[in-house]
Order: sequence, then C-alpha cells, then structure tokens
Amino acid sequence: MDIHTDSQPAATPDLALWGGLECTVNRVRDNYFSQMDRNGHAGRLQDIERFASLGIGAIRYPVLWERTAPDGVDQADWSWADERLPALRQLGVNPIVGLVHHGSGPRHTSLIDPAFPELLAEYAGAVAARYPWVEYYTPVNEICTTARFSGLAGVWYPHGGDEATFIRALLVQCRATVLSMRAIRAVNPDAKLVQTDDLSKTYGTPEMEQISSFFNERRWLAWDLLCGMIDEGHTLWNYLRESGAGEQELRWFRDNPCPPDVVGVNYYITSERWLDHRPERYPETHRHVFRGVPHADIEAPRALATPTPGIAPLLMETWERYGLPIAITEAHIDANREDQLRWLLEIWNSAQKARQQGADVRAVTVWALLGSFDWNCLVTECRGYYEPGPFDVRGPAPRPTALATLMRELASKRPLSNPVLQGEGWWRRPGRFWCKPIATRTAVADIAVRSQFKSTRVQPILISGATGTLGSAFKRICEKRNLACHVLTRQEMDITDPASVDAAIVRFKPWAIVNAGGYVRVDEAEADPERCMRENTLGPTVLALAAIRHALRFMTFSTDLVFDGGKEQPYIESDAANPLGVYGRSKLEAERRVLDADPQALVIRTSAFFGPWDQHNFVTQALNALDVGLPFQAARDVTVSPTYVPDLVNVALDLLIDRERGVWHLTNGEALSWAELARRACAAAGVSSEQLQEVSIEECGHVARRPGYSAMGSERGLLLPSLDDALKRYVEAVQERANGVSLGHEQAGEAAHYAR
Repeated sequence: MDIHTDSQPAATPDLALWGGLECTVNRVRDNYFSQMDRNGHAGRLQDIERFASLGIGAIRYPVLWERTAPDGVDQADWSWADERLPALRQLGVNPIVGLVHHGSGPRHTSLIDPAFPELLAEYAGAVAARYPWVEYYTPVNEICTTARFSGLAGVWYPHGGDEATFIRALLVQCRATVLSMRAIRAVNPDAKLVQTDDLSKTYGTPEMEQISSFFNERRWLAWDLLCGMIDEGHTLWNYLRESGAGEQELRWFRDNPCPPDVVGVNYYITSERWLDHRPERYPETHRHVFRGVPHADIEAPRALATPTPGIAPLLMETWERYGLPIAITEAHIDANREDQLRWLLEIWNSAQKARQQGADVRAVTVWALLGSFDWNCLVTECRGYYEPGPFDVRGPAPRPTALATLMRELASKRPLSNPVLQGEGWWRRPGRFWCKPIATRTAVADIAVRSQFKSTRVQPILISGATGTLGSAFKRICEKRNLACHVLTRQEMDITDPASVDAAIVRFKPWAIVNAGGYVRVDEAEADPERCMRENTLGPTVLALAAIRHALRFMTFSTDLVFDGGKEQPYIESDAANPLGVYGRSKLEAERRVLDADPQALVIRTSAFFGPWDQHNFVTQALNALDVGLPFQAARDVTVSPTYVPDLVNVALDLLIDRERGVWHLTNGEALSWAELARRACAAAGVSSEQLQEVSIEECGHVARRPGYSAMGSERGLLLPSLDDALKRYVEAVQERANGVSLGHEQAGEAAHYAR
C-alpha cells in the first residue's frame, strides 16, 4: 500500500497510485441519494477485478453505516462487505474503509445529534471486529466540507443555515472520528486514520482580505481539532466559542488528540476561489453575501489572468502545518476526456514536485473509478448528470476510458501514450474566463508543472469535410477543447485517392483521422449511385486502410438509413441492417469495408442532425419559418432519433480518445416523429407551432424511400444528454450567437462541486 507513518521514512517509496469509489449516501430532507445504487457497484462484484486491473495499491472503499447497520449494529447485514473486502485483499488492493461518506448516519441520528459519536464508534468497533485485518480507515469523509454543506449551506440533512449548526456538525464529526478510531484500535492497535477533506485556498481583492483570510483558516479546522492544536491561542478560538463551541469540548480534543496517520487532501478545480468586492463584474450565480458583505465568489481559474500554480504549494502548506504524511485522496475534474487526463497528470506531477521539495506525499487517488452522478447540483436531486471516470457505467457493463489507460501507465511507469496530453487543460487556456480577467501577483503559474508531456511536436487530428456541417463542427469543438486538428477540403485531401491521403498523413503527422465528409444528398443519390458509392464507400475505405498502415486511430460516420424500419422500436448496434436506398447502401457497405480493413476503427451511426451553427438543419429551418408565422411542413409518420451536433461531436471525440472501436449509436436518445420534433423545438424556443403542418411522408415528395421508423437506441451505452436538455442548450446557443456573446459554460457541472 506504500503508506508509512514516520514523517521521515528511511527509504522513500515511490509515489503510489490509489483509487476511490464515489459512494456518497447523502440525505436531503427524508430522501437518501446513493451513488452506489446509481453507478451499479452495489450489485456488481466483478468491479473488484476491474479496479485491480488499474494498478492501484489501495482503494477508498465503503462499508457505510447507513447501508450496513441502519437499524443498529445488532441487526447489521455484513454480506455485501463480506464478499468485497476479502476479494480486494486477494487481488493485492488494500481497502481504506470509509464508514460515513457525506452522510448523516441512519434516520435515527444526525450530524448534530449528541449521540452520533458514540453510535458511530459502536459501529466502527463492529467493523473492526468483523475485519480485524483492515488497517486503514476514514470514519467520516470530508468533515469540514460535510459540516458546511449540512450545517451552513443547508443543502443536506439536517439543513442548517448558520455558523452554530456548522460548528456543531464539525465538532460532532470530529468527536465521532476520535471515538471511532479508539474503538477500532481496541481491536487492531495498528489501525491507521486517513483523514480526508477539501484542500482549498481563497484569494481575493484587498477589500476581501478579512473574509478570504477567515476562509483560509477555516479549511484546517477538522484536521486542527484532530491534531489537538486548538486552544486559546488558535486563530479561530474566539470564532469557535462565539459559534457555540464549549470551552470544555474544545479542550477535550486537546486532551484526546487523534492526528491522522495520513492527511488526505481532496482537490478540485473549485477548491481554489477568488473573492471580489465588486459582485456586479461577475455572473449573477456567483454573487453572494457573507457576514453582510456583498461579493463575488468564483473559481480562481475563471477570474485570474495568471493561473494559480495548482495543488503543489497547497501540499507544501499542509506539510509545513502538520508534518504528517499526505495523500491526495481525490483527484477529479468534470470535463471532456482530454482535460480529465491533463488534470490527473498535472496533479501527479505536482505531487512529485512537492516530494522533491521535502513533503512526504505518499499517493494520488483517482476519483471516482465509476464516475459520479449529479454533483453539479450537489446531489440534491436525481437529474441524470453523469461524470465518467476511469470506467463509464452508462452501458451494460462498466467501460474503461482513456483514464484507465493513463492509470495503468502511471502505475507501471510506462511511457504515457495518449497524444491529447500534449495540450493544456481549460483551466490554463485563454478562453476560461467568466468575467474580465483579474491581474494579480497572488497567483503565478508554475511552467515546470505544466510541461507534462514531452514531445517535439503536437500531433493533430486530421478531419475531412471542411465545408460540411460535421467537419465545421469538429473544427469548432476541437479548437474549444484544445485538441490540435487540421480540417481539410477535398482539394487538400481527396479521400478517394490513396496517394492524396498518404501525402496528407506525411505532411501533418496526425494521431487520428476523422471522416466527417461524404455525399449527403439522399434523394439525388438515387440518380447518381456511382458518385455516392465513391464518396461514401470508397473514401472511408481508403482512409481506413491508410490508418491501419500508419498506425492511426480512425473514426467515420454512418446513418440510421441503413435500417428498413421494420422493427418499429429503437435499433441497436447488432440489429440487422437492410437499407432502402442508395445512400443507406453506400453507408452500410462503408461500415463493412472499414471494419474489415481496420478492426480498430470507430463507426458512429447517427440521425437527424440539428445544431446552432448552420441554417440548413430541420430544427433551425422549422423555427425560422414558424417564428415569423410562415407555414412549415413536417412528417407525422416517420420516427427518428434527433441528434444535437455539439453533443455528437463531443462524445465522438471522447470515444476516439478512449480508443473505442466498432459500431456505436449516438443520438439524444428519444424516438419521435419529425412533426413532434418541430413541436418540441417550438416549446423550447417559445415559438408558436400554430403554422406547423403535419403531413405524411408521401406528401413530402422525397425521391428516395425512407424507413417509417429509424430511431436508434444502443446496447453499448446511451452517452448523449436528453433531447429536452439538448433543445434547451440549442436555443441558448442560438440566442448567444444572435447577441454576439459566448458564456463559455463548457464545464457547466464543475462549478457547483464545492460552491460555498
């Protein structure tokens, strides 16, 4: 496990890689939200082997009080943990057992219940007796953060909204930790405490100095209490006393210290904050009042012109304050795949840098192995917002992502192989700001930490179809995601000419090719089958052969029109295809020839494009006509599955980075007619659908036959957001373009994770 308790070990072990399972069971009023029920691990023992495959030496693993003994220790059900803990041990993965994870205990108690500490300690002793070989424990995860959310912000039970409730929850959890470790050590004297919390840092304007200094002291409170460091000389002694902490209960921690054997620091993009006394300069969602002072509170990367150095200096602060071994116990960002990779590598390198400067940093923990749900609303509702991790659970079985590959490379010290690591994360890119950038000397980026992936050149993605809807969308989104790319016209690369394709590969030296072009005129294809087959079948085949020859990744696009409509329920990837027209036949033949030539290729079937960047898609045309009172015809008897182009491109790029292969269906996951789509778009945009004319497919005058039903589902995973969510974002994007603004909310979920 590579955990050592001496602050200066005789032989310094290598930096260890750990994993963490998001296992929150938080209570909101009378409702419990269980991450393990939603990520499926509650019923999936096979995940243990998946975790072990990552090369981790330890895992933060739950034996949660609320799940195991909700009605008391005497009625505990140990069967779940009995299967899993020994399985981890057999595979060489040491569990760091967590007992309460952002929870408040069973229904009969709470974080402000005076009996909570003794009740949890009783449970902790029972866990230790059941598993006496377990050495590492986190009785209560993120004590200070949980106290803030439950006692100050009021988002979790018991929904307090004042300093007194925050301090009461803090003291109760700290006392519960001390008593729990005492009960555990009565069974196993060698048991170790890994105490986790958010490692935050607050910067601000000079006018906010008093508040920012207070926040920077408050972040240490749980660790300070456990270390017995709080007495009359402590900076926050008066604050604690004024907030209801009794002198004797504070002295109890001084007399009963329980310092962590490992200080577990959790670090997110939201951990570093910027406070500004001029709230009007910032988005309304980031304007707050604290102790009567109006101000803005925003993630530092969204405001500071010069990025902060990141976690390395915060690790040094922690080391200098406590002199205890440190582990980064959560490292995660809610972002596109390449930025997840860049974030993990930056934190890994920062940990190595802190070690070089003398801090005893033991491990970096990748969080969360199965992803997490609805942290963008602080897990107060089930909205279906999912952030993948090393495994993506949106399919029939957890699917390893590029993060899993990176973890294995770090664990085995192999060269890092993913070329997207060559770019910088969004938190260091110019387009990250949500306000006018603030010039400050407080934060100075460490260039050495940023130079994570050594390469003499940046490999691009080569994209065909520069003038098409899909090609232009790829160009726009790759630039936004800082993925180097070249989008080529037919003159620059004729995909039907092997010599032209080879020349482009030699010139640009890509790591991947995306075929976003081709013949798209479905009706005209009936009279021009030779050209359609050349562009839609020969072209992708030539690209696939070149990709396999040059050892490149390859992705191409297909269509719902490979199906004949006879199924009348959403088609999945393995369903038999039987196209009705030339266009569908050209695409199906391309699929077969591409995958025969290059089994590693990725083929994306999609349907019914709409997006904010072109005027030719169905949704845009319908809204443009109906908004000015013109009639608009839409088929009522053809069922499709609409696809929002930005979602399609983003997820397709993630799959490409993940090195996925084979056929995938990507749509926004709903089957409806063209007429129904027009009505839904009108509702989202606030446009009257009175002039919408619902007609039959025969009345549309198409030359080529269309299937009456071509909606697509997936047996591999539904990865795109819902259609209603897509339509909402489409309307917002169109309005932004009309107003000439861009809010840059590409990481919409990350902003809420540790909001104050």
